[in-house]
Amino acid sequence: EVQLVESGGGLVQPGGSLRLSCAASGFTFSSYAMSWVRQAPGKGLEWVSNINSGGGSTSYADSVKGRFTISRDNAKNTVSLQMNSLKPEDTAVYYCNADYHSLYDYWGQGTQVTVSS
Repeated sequence: EVQLVESGGGLVQPGGSLRLSCAASGFTFSSYAMSWVRQAPGKGLEWVSNINSGGGSTSYADSVKGRFTISRDNAKNTVSLQMNSLKPEDTAVYYCNADYHSLYDYWGQGTQVTVSS
């Protein structure tokens, strides 16, 4: 059974930091590109960041560039998102996504991040 389980969300003050993690199982994690996608209240899905299967290539949405860092550990089947200098507009449910050349696509259940004073 394929599973993607996100963790690490919570309530943080503006300017604070959080580290999200996504634990994968049930598929060959090291063959999949991984992404973080978020959905703010009342809005559509917004791509945040992705990392290629080997971990050597990353990309970020302009809205998070310089503040967020994606990483992965293929030995532990995990992908993480370090989020610094958080802003209220970062408030969203954050989803982990696994993609294999657009042929196979898996999603986690999401973790809530709330940035508020």
